Amino acid sequence: MSKTTVVIGAQWGDEGKGKIVDMLSEQVAAVARFQGGHNAGHTLVIDGEKTVLHLIPSGILHDDVQCYIGNGVVLSPQALKTELEKLEASGVNPTQRLGISPAATVILPTHIQLDQLREIARGANAIGTTGRGIGPAYESKVTRSALRVGDLLNQQSLEKVLEPIISQHNTMISALFADLDLSEVSDDMQAKYAELIKPLNYSTVLTELLEQAEIIKPLVVDVTEQLHQLRKSGQAILLEGAQGALLDIDHGTYPFVTSSNTTSGGAATGTGLGPRHIDYVLGIAKAYATRVGAGAFPTELFDDTGAQLAKVGNEFGATTGRPRRCGWLDLVALKRSIDINSMDGVCITKLDVLDGLTELKLCTGYKRNGEVISGFPSNNSEFAEIEPVYETLPGWSEITAGVTDFDSLPENAKSYLQHIESFIDCKIAMLSTGPDRKETIVLDSRLMNSL
Repeated sequence: MSKTTVVIGAQWGDEGKGKIVDMLSEQVAAVARFQGGHNAGHTLVIDGEKTVLHLIPSGILHDDVQCYIGNGVVLSPQALKTELEKLEASGVNPTQRLGISPAATVILPTHIQLDQLREIARGANAIGTTGRGIGPAYESKVTRSALRVGDLLNQQSLEKVLEPIISQHNTMISALFADLDLSEVSDDMQAKYAELIKPLNYSTVLTELLEQAEIIKPLVVDVTEQLHQLRKSGQAILLEGAQGALLDIDHGTYPFVTSSNTTSGGAATGTGLGPRHIDYVLGIAKAYATRVGAGAFPTELFDDTGAQLAKVGNEFGATTGRPRRCGWLDLVALKRSIDINSMDGVCITKLDVLDGLTELKLCTGYKRNGEVISGFPSNNSEFAEIEPVYETLPGWSEITAGVTDFDSLPENAKSYLQHIESFIDCKIAMLSTGPDRKETIVLDSRLMNSL
């Protein structure tokens, strides 16, 4: 019987998925990333030592766990090379346990250039992408004009695919951005634009890819076949998502979303495992809420409490270093996330960040124009009009950081968690009370039984 668990973010990303995947990896044979790119940042802390991963699955620090990058991921060869080198420098040998799908899309300099020029052109309406070419790479995939990892295996195939890509890209960039009005753009942005608008050189790009291909070639495997072999032999598998469900290209707060399906359905399409092969869906949510970049955020705090959450929670992006916006936990949004992902359980992380707050608020409803509304807005413009309806609960002065037994938590902390569980109608399967692998409480035996 198969034992496949999907781990996804239940909010706007940065919920602490990396730590949970790392911890659960002790029980599995393989971990596979199924979407996103190196715009993700998964931070692992083991015995006080921090490791930040962007592409390689969070199970890589376990010596006996096979790790896969699935077909749903967009792969930057340079980012992969850098990450492999950092792991090797820390004493980890990732290449012995890493497999990459030949169907994964390759991020090219064309995608990075387009991504960054678009953000400059958008001006005040910039989406807040990481500028790493993720979105344009997915566009190439959808328009069937992408370079895939399999194309790197043969130089003739690579040259045949790459040359028209570079030529057509340079023509498009010139047509779209050559006459861009930069009168209201800062001097720094104008300098960046002047560098970005230069045509890409085909020979330079080809040479770089050929060098990077030598690293990637030994890692290319049929990820889908290997996952099915593991499943059929009864081995436990973790499917690791990036970003969060509220950033899903279809179900998130569009257009301020990422470019892939971050929901549990993406685990099937991004690996080749079927929906019926998934046994448990675990969503990760902070005990409060954060968001990076632009987009509506109804419970965002602009006061001292918001500043305290950011400081205590160290709310800075693992990939970009950008400060995260902080706010109260939005239970309406969380419940929506649970529904669209068919979650079996939720892991609440960073409970300890709330230590010392005299009162806590939970968003339990939405108002628009003073009227209570039902349902969840389908796009950002509607979401931006939302006024949260709060329920206020007492906080606690005791320390929860590092607590590993539920009964040892403060009574008000237990009450806070019970309010959450009651509203979302989903089991709180795990609690995280600190960044280290050991600072975790498992509450749902079904989760461990599924591994």
